Amino acid sequence: MELLVISLFCFALLLCVLLNFSILYALVGGLCIFLLYGVQKGFTWRQMIRMSFAGVKTAKNVLLTFFLIGILTALWRAAGTIPTIVCYASSLFQPSLFLLMSFLLNCVVSVLTGTAFGTAATMGVICATMAVTMGIPLVLVGGTVLSGVYFGDRCSPVSTSALLVAELTDTNIFENIRKMLKTALLPFLASCFVYLLIGFFTPHGGAVMDLVPLFGREFQLHWIALLPAVLILGLSVFRVSVKLSMSLSILTAIPICLLLQRISIRNCVVFAIFGYRAQDTEVAAMLNGGGIISMLRVAAIVCLSSAYSGIFHQTGLLDGIRCKILALGKRFTPYAAMLCTSALTGLVACNQTLTILLTHQLCREDESDPQTLAIQLENTAVVVAPLIPWSIAGAVPLASVGAPTVSILLAVFLYLLPIYRLFLSFLEKRRQPQTS
Repeated sequence: MELLVISLFCFALLLCVLLNFSILYALVGGLCIFLLYGVQKGFTWRQMIRMSFAGVKTAKNVLLTFFLIGILTALWRAAGTIPTIVCYASSLFQPSLFLLMSFLLNCVVSVLTGTAFGTAATMGVICATMAVTMGIPLVLVGGTVLSGVYFGDRCSPVSTSALLVAELTDTNIFENIRKMLKTALLPFLASCFVYLLIGFFTPHGGAVMDLVPLFGREFQLHWIALLPAVLILGLSVFRVSVKLSMSLSILTAIPICLLLQRISIRNCVVFAIFGYRAQDTEVAAMLNGGGIISMLRVAAIVCLSSAYSGIFHQTGLLDGIRCKILALGKRFTPYAAMLCTSALTGLVACNQTLTILLTHQLCREDESDPQTLAIQLENTAVVVAPLIPWSIAGAVPLASVGAPTVSILLAVFLYLLPIYRLFLSFLEKRRQPQTS
């Protein structure tokens, strides 16, 4: 029965993708399916509703982060932070090297901030804006941004996913990071080479245009406008909470909007809620966006998928699958079993946190060494979740930069890392009989 329930949900997801319907329809349908399953198992409707709300409560910090990201992305635009950075940085890059630089810049910022969403909302947006001025397709930039933001989200000491994995496996986060960097070295270098190669063969509009006259029609381009970005990067070095860093950056951007850009308080509030809207049509094509309203869809996805976690935990819906995963690990390798599990849980969870939790819950008995279990989770669930088209792990960064969903196919690092580790796991298993 459990397999039938999960199959129905996956079918609903696939149907929405094929018919180009909002994934929210499938998630609402999935919630109904799981509630009916719980009632069929003997739980009351009241108990099932409580399970759902218990799961949603666990997502309150994520929802607050979305709220801050929406405001941050709008006010960074309104304050002239993003236009000023773009004007300064555009002279440093050649179009043929842009994809590589976009990947590396997002890697660096995500390591400093520890957040994929925050990095996409800041450096990702900057890279996307520069790409538009160079005539570089956003579908390519979306892939580099997605790869870069999850490189740091995976191995930053201030990353919530890295801290979660360390807590679940009872391991030291800094030892985990050391091993993560070691296991990711070759996939990282290979990703750099791929983006360099694609960059050389990507058509573009030629040299970077002089953006100062264009943005100067809408903004006062002054170094003071850089303060919100400098602040959030500086605070991340001292491991200040991401939410606190974002809040302080927002508070810094407000007086810059008022005093430097001459924006009224009323318009600041409107931008924060509904997103920035430039008066100049050319500037609007590059910069419009952000705002709390831009995060409503992904917030709804988080609420619904978090409700699932409460239901799964209380009803034991996934218990029967655990035995099959153990058998799969013995037949192939524990890593192969965890990789398959993370892909399946990612399809159902629709977010990275729940994917990590479910993968750990289902696979922890298949790996006795906590350190190995931690690294395997980092090399599977953490990087596989963004590759699910309807998961917010990939949808939020791509929505922040305005890239299409198909950009997931160009997130090279997120494919090379698990494939490389899968190859090594089979190689190690093949050598075991020879050394025994």
